[in-house]
Amino acid sequence: MEISKLTSSHNPNLSIKTLSSGVNIRLISLVFICAIFVLCSQLEAQALDNIKQRGEIIIGVKTDYPPYAHLLTIDNLKTDKGRATQAQTHVGLEIDLAQNIADRLGVKLRLVSVKSSNRMQFIVAKEVDILIATLSDRKERRKVVNMVEPAYYASGTNLLAWKSAKLNYWEQLHKKKVCGLKGAFYNHAIKMDFGAKLISFETTDQALLALRQGQCLAFVYDDSFISHTLFDQRWQKHFEMPLNSIKNTPWSIAIHHDEEAFKEVLKEMVIDWHRSGLIIELEQKHGIKVSLFSLKMHTLYNND
Repeated sequence: MEISKLTSSHNPNLSIKTLSSGVNIRLISLVFICAIFVLCSQLEAQALDNIKQRGEIIIGVKTDYPPYAHLLTIDNLKTDKGRATQAQTHVGLEIDLAQNIADRLGVKLRLVSVKSSNRMQFIVAKEVDILIATLSDRKERRKVVNMVEPAYYASGTNLLAWKSAKLNYWEQLHKKKVCGLKGAFYNHAIKMDFGAKLISFETTDQALLALRQGQCLAFVYDDSFISHTLFDQRWQKHFEMPLNSIKNTPWSIAIHHDEEAFKEVLKEMVIDWHRSGLIIELEQKHGIKVSLFSLKMHTLYNND
């Protein structure tokens, strides 16, 4: 029995057959991998080709977040019959960036309105080509959409403060009453790093009301929301965003996961936005305080 086993295990025909089978499996695997690679490459190139063949890029944008993206109503437009009409148009920093992308690709721009609650669904369902919608770049979101790096913008923590407070630096908050939201991640820094007396509220409306009533010197919150609030002239008279933002969170363009070639094209556009100073120009155009992020990125890409 032992001799039989030994003879069988050293059968040259069996070894050749096994070797041949192994080679075939590896060859098939290699062909399969190459086919997948070619298919993926074709799909990636297809995204940009489809846009150019269509002659139009479809971009998802917000409509409720001035001065970054909102709808502006234009009055007193006259028709051929002389009747006054109204029309709405998209305006804002992100709208200008969307137009810049279309111009660089040499295609028309079609904007699709999205909300914070549903914006990523438009990418997943491929109802839009890209998304430029105040979308912060977070780990969990990268599982759903493909984030373009570098970020084109960033939001951070800042103050909506009474002008009469004359705040110039964060340390001035020591022992001062500051309105905030319960559970906000930056509450710890406001209290421990700067020594403020935090008064917490459940909602932004409650905190803003308390600020107007003089219960606190300032309201600590996201700087893009503060810019949005100061876009309202009713707030501009007595309030300001006086400090440089801290704890920045990047905003990125989002596309579909299978479009790495298109991602590289968008990456180069974003880099050029920073290098040329376009982001800074758009901040100034739309009345936004020039951010340290945009200044930093402008410097970075002019020294590379």
